[in-house]
Amino acid sequence: MNMSFLDPARCARTNAAVGHFVFRGPNGTLRAKGTPSPVPSGIGTTRQARVSQALAGGGTGSVLAGALPFRRDGVDCLWLASGIDRQPLHVTTAQACAPDPTLRAEPAAAKYAETVAEALRIMASDPDGPDRLRKIVLARSLTVHASRPISPDMLQSRLSEDPMVTTFRVTLRDASFGDGPAVLVGASPEILVEKRAGRIMSNPLAGSAPRHADPIADAEACAGLAGSAKDRREHAMVVEYILDTLAPWCRQLGCPDGTGLTCTRSMWHLGTRITGELKDDSTPSILLATMLHPTPAVCGLPCDRAAALIERLEPVARDFYAGAVGWCDTTGDGAWHVAIRCARIAGNQARLYAGAGIVPGSEPASEAAETGNKFAALLRALGLPAEAAMAATN
Repeated sequence: MNMSFLDPARCARTNAAVGHFVFRGPNGTLRAKGTPSPVPSGIGTTRQARVSQALAGGGTGSVLAGALPFRRDGVDCLWLASGIDRQPLHVTTAQACAPDPTLRAEPAAAKYAETVAEALRIMASDPDGPDRLRKIVLARSLTVHASRPISPDMLQSRLSEDPMVTTFRVTLRDASFGDGPAVLVGASPEILVEKRAGRIMSNPLAGSAPRHADPIADAEACAGLAGSAKDRREHAMVVEYILDTLAPWCRQLGCPDGTGLTCTRSMWHLGTRITGELKDDSTPSILLATMLHPTPAVCGLPCDRAAALIERLEPVARDFYAGAVGWCDTTGDGAWHVAIRCARIAGNQARLYAGAGIVPGSEPASEAAETGNKFAALLRALGLPAEAAMAATN
């Protein structure tokens, strides 16, 4: 057994020094060249000016990458690299990267179900009208405490064993969690927006069901999701929002394949591939991501009202969870992924996040179970059983 990842000194160096950003997806790995420099942080209203200035000063071939927070008025974390190395995807099976872990929930599954019930009561008491709450996405958090530092590099390697996700590792620049440099690591199945020349693509996911090892049970879960009126209603809200947001920027926009099913190793999802042609080929991908984010897939509808309620109901600030991670080059091309199925790593601590979309007809216990299913990939990668999310207490 290779024990090198358990060496505290090695793990501490890994936390601080292994790439300021790395993305791994089905088409390969993107990694920062050299030592990236920090882009001045700020909120969304100043992002376009800061990004344009950074890329102009970086020279031909420079690439900007990093993380956007969940809150529209939150502060981003962006890095400028001289370029990116593109490598074929090469994944090796790694050992679990959190030795002797313990787990704490914020909130526990039962308390989360109570919060879902409260949100449903608010929806039921809402008068009809354009501002009524139609959907809210509620999240909960798990904190892992390990006996030694957790390796973000090892965690990303384990998550990359699922070929249906894009994994990411972004170094953060604050010390609000843990006792060491913070790193955001995750495995997103959802593309917020991708731009290549004048073409764009978004692939929202909303509506989920757990995968099963038994093929018959797995097929039944897939069929149940496909036929669920509640999940299709939830999904349609997200697609409509993205189409409405992107339409002013596009000369052509549509959903050529309609809504279908996609999956990761642990979850089935309803998904719709949206494609379009920009009016202005130079529109940067990060500007489109800023305009779209947060979508109803991670926030709710209306977004402003849902975000305010999330602030009141959730006990842990989301920070970069349910934000966006990605990159943008000097031509504006790039890809931004929704920052879900992720963890914030600092020293020997990891904070994991998972959420579920709540609409009229949601069942609190089922939504709590959905968060447990969504924690599964990260828990396994950290050496914990998938069912630990439902058993964890405050």
